[in-house]
Amino acid sequence: MRRIATLCALAGLVLLAGCATDQRNTTLTATLNAYGSVVRWGDFANAEQFVDPKVREEHPLTPIELSRFKQYRVSDYDDGQGPVPTGENEAQQVVRIGIVNLNTQAERTLIDKQTWRYDPQAKHWWLTSGLPDLTTAR
Repeated sequence: MRRIATLCALAGLVLLAGCATDQRNTTLTATLNAYGSVVRWGDFANAEQFVDPKVREEHPLTPIELSRFKQYRVSDYDDGQGPVPTGENEAQQVVRIGIVNLNTQAERTLIDKQTWRYDPQAKHWWLTSGLPDLTTAR
């Protein structure tokens, strides 16, 4: 009888862990979709809200950086094969972003290597790699 109770308890723990993983994956998908949508519309001021608060505090966007973001229009956002888990609470994603300089109408492409961290207490994914670096566009 004790073995059955122990097996039931272990099965319950495995199911709970599976539910937590499913919730974390669902939250990651929703977060990446929302972030991608905000970036596609070129709303980098709102995109900054996806950045980890610690990173935002250490590296706040300057008015010059914000004005640089306003100088470009996003023409393409390709998240390729989607996120790849790199740890229990971390995922990485490589995104190809097409941007058009509004002043010159020159189109360029940049590769944005995103790192996302899951906060289990807040049940929220945070972008720890920061916003795309427009200076790397080619």
